[in-house]
Amino acid sequence: MPTEAPGARRPAARAEARPESHRYQDVLAVVAVTIGIAALILGWIPATHFPGAVLGVIGLPLALYSQMISATTNERWLNVVGMVAAFVGGAFALSHGGFSI
Repeated sequence: MPTEAPGARRPAARAEARPESHRYQDVLAVVAVTIGIAALILGWIPATHFPGAVLGVIGLPLALYSQMISATTNERWLNVVGMVAAFVGGAFALSHGGFSI
């Protein structure tokens, strides 16, 4: 049995913790940023204003929900990028005609 030297410090409990997998949050963050960028691209093109508006309306609440349950800083960065892209893409789409077919 190993014995500790007198006065030796044990590592903090945080250092002993194993990294947890946040697969659901990771996938949701990637989906949010993908939909946001797609909304931005489609909203920018006047001929594709309808799909851009739909993706903007789907992407913004999805990114907000993903932000609410995110666990790491990397997920939060992706969520913010997805939120901004979905909002701006949806705004471009609405300015080009929005939900009119």
